[in-house]
Amino acid sequence: MTTQQPTPGSTDPREQIAVGVLMTNGRLAPRAFRDRAEAEAWAQPDEQVVEWNLVCECDR
Repeated sequence: MTTQQPTPGSTDPREQIAVGVLMTNGRLAPRAFRDRAEAEAWAQPDEQVVEWNLVCECDR
């Protein structure tokens, strides 16, 4: 049996973080952001920038 080695430059799925904006109505903004800086620039002063892990998008 062979053991697979990680591909150089591959991304650890536990480090795949999504960034979004929680709007004042309690919903996430209906768009994607490249990074936290872009989300912060887009968000209104009363909105919150949030991050979550893409591997576990569970609600429990």
